[in-house]
Amino acid sequence: MVEKLSDIECETWLAALTDWSLTDNGQGIVREFAFGDFSEAFAFMTRVAILAEKRDHHPEWSNVYNRVRIVLTTHDAAPEEGGALSLRDMKLAKKINALL
Repeated sequence: MVEKLSDIECETWLAALTDWSLTDNGQGIVREFAFGDFSEAFAFMTRVAILAEKRDHHPEWSNVYNRVRIVLTTHDAAPEEGGALSLRDMKLAKKINALL
C-alpha cells in the first residue's frame, strides 16, 4: 500500500505545482492543458504516457481536439475511498509540468 499524503503535505506540494488544483472530492489533483491542435495534444499525451509507464503510475485523462485533462490520484493509497493523494502523484505532476 502507498502512503497517503497529509493535508499539510498536499497544500505544500500544490503551492509548488503550477496550474494544478484539487479535484472536487479532494482525492486527486487535476490540470487542463490547451495546445495548438490535435497533433500537439496527442504528442504531449505520448510523452506523458512514457513518463507514467516508467513510474508505473498512470493518469486518468481525456482528450478533445487540442485539450487534455489529467487527473492524478493513487488508488492504492486509500482503496476504500477510491484513492487519495500520494507522493507519486505530486512527483508525476512535477514531471508533466517539466514537459511544457
